Amino acid sequence: MTGMTELSSPVPGVRLFASPVHAHALADVPLADAGEVATFATEKRRNEHLTGRWLLGQALMAHGERDLSALEVLRSEQRAPSLAFIQGAWRRTPLPSISIAHSGGRAVVALGPAGRCIGIDLEPLERALAQNAFDLIAKGEELEQLRLHPEQAMRLWTGKEAVQKAMGLGMHLNPRDIQIPIDNNRSQIPIEKSKIQLEYWTDEEYHFSLASRPKPVPERTPEDVLLDQTKAAMNANPDWGVGCNTQRNAR
Repeated sequence: MTGMTELSSPVPGVRLFASPVHAHALADVPLADAGEVATFATEKRRNEHLTGRWLLGQALMAHGERDLSALEVLRSEQRAPSLAFIQGAWRRTPLPSISIAHSGGRAVVALGPAGRCIGIDLEPLERALAQNAFDLIAKGEELEQLRLHPEQAMRLWTGKEAVQKAMGLGMHLNPRDIQIPIDNNRSQIPIEKSKIQLEYWTDEEYHFSLASRPKPVPERTPEDVLLDQTKAAMNANPDWGVGCNTQRNAR
């Protein structure tokens, strides 16, 4: 796991892993999709993506998942990533929720409990947000406070990015509609029907924000349905598997 470090997490049950962005070869990143990588127009974007997926694989192995070939990263309609077992793996073990971010030459991966959605974001402490962009991320009283305290801009921005990821909506959720107390390191933010826990901190010259919320009930896969039907048939007929056992014993 060369290049990976585990960071201290402010949220119980969430593990954080970081790595410098490197030029990883596609063949060395089993959780990357070649078709998606081929769409990147710049080497910088390719390296950031491959580092994030490489780091995700290393983090999962550190978390106890040994067979990355049985896993894939799916994308929702809003491009939010999630982990799933590939069809045919026939595994139903709960998988951790994930979030990936990269900025300033560094990638970070968050692994959370299966029952929660999480979002991680980071920005270098030295980076600043131009004041003429403040009204793109804030409105009303929040915008007034931001203009009074412009040094809080990147802190506010990472928080909104983390919330967008935890909601699984990305920029489909307008950052101006996310209201965050500008001077709190810990906040609970109501959005739609969700209550999002947001944590903010600084570490190794970076702003970090981590958002989490309870995960909705997942959609059932065809394998889930088939497994449940098989279990129901076995329970309804105790002799359901006798034929197989008899044939096996007769060999």
